[in-house]
Amino acid sequence: MLAESKRLEKEINRLDKEIKKLPDGKLICTKNDTTFKWYVSINNQLEYIPKKKRAYAEKLAVKRHLVTELDKLSKELQAIKYYLKHSPKELYDVSSQLLFRPGYRDLLLPYFTPTNQIIDKWMNEPYEQNPKYPEQLIIKTTSGKMVRSKSEAFIDMMLYANKIPFRYESALDLGGTTYYPDFTIMHPKSGEIFYWEHFGIMDDPIYAGQAFSKLHTYSRYGIIPSINLITTYETGDNPLDLDAVQKIIEQYFL
Repeated sequence: MLAESKRLEKEINRLDKEIKKLPDGKLICTKNDTTFKWYVSINNQLEYIPKKKRAYAEKLAVKRHLVTELDKLSKELQAIKYYLKHSPKELYDVSSQLLFRPGYRDLLLPYFTPTNQIIDKWMNEPYEQNPKYPEQLIIKTTSGKMVRSKSEAFIDMMLYANKIPFRYESALDLGGTTYYPDFTIMHPKSGEIFYWEHFGIMDDPIYAGQAFSKLHTYSRYGIIPSINLITTYETGDNPLDLDAVQKIIEQYFL
């Protein structure tokens, strides 16, 4: 509980800093027949956000999401502090825990290493990235990475906003051939590895054929769509939807 309290304090501080970087105001979405209109509320005054300012609306959406997360974590921290204040101190005496006693610790650590430590190590260690076509890395994302398309930026943004650990175009060896999945993701609770491939121009027959060939290869090596491989698709008339990305993340990781 003490460790969780410290983690929450650290995460609350990080979220607070991220929120301060985003625009002032609160995003309001209203439905208009089959579409939505965006407004920003500042000092109880509503201002319409035109579609050409989508990037501005996206930042406000991220801010509202982060504010919601901040409120949730603040309530969790408040509850933990109340519990700690009214619980016997001996419950948190680490000397009574076998993981902190000489002899026992070395035997137990391989079985009880916390998932968050595994994730921290995975996130901080260097990895081989796709060296091909670096000139196509033209979009800077919320996480600070450079990606190749707006849709990849959407996925990056929502993974980052939901605190899902991931790597972009990390090398993957399959039968002696190196592939670079768009996103390699570590499940924040189980530590399992997932992959996410976004196929962006499926109305191009050649591109679509290459996409299906890649999926066939992945399946041969146990990387199966909807199990440990997430796939998204778009065409010129059907772009990737930000809400759809969020729902996928909730389905697999939250």
